[in-house]
Amino acid sequence: MRLIKSLFALLFIAFGVLFGALNRQAVRIELGFTGIDGTVGTALLLAVLAGAVLAGVVLTAGVIWPLRLQLKRNAPVPEAPAPERHD
Repeated sequence: MRLIKSLFALLFIAFGVLFGALNRQAVRIELGFTGIDGTVGTALLLAVLAGAVLAGVVLTAGVIWPLRLQLKRNAPVPEAPAPERHD
């Protein structure tokens, strides 16, 4: 399974490098207060990366944290062991 994951990672890295190499036209992205110069390939890859990170944050905040809180609330509390009696 590790080998398959590594091969997929290498495949996506190769795809990203190829995508960036084939889209070398210059582009300027205006962000209102500043501008960034780069290439079309880099801009598109960064936009996809930013979207993935944003989706991960939304998923974590909207689904994972509430489920963890629910699990904590519903988890049984372990009972403390009874004290030993020395007669």
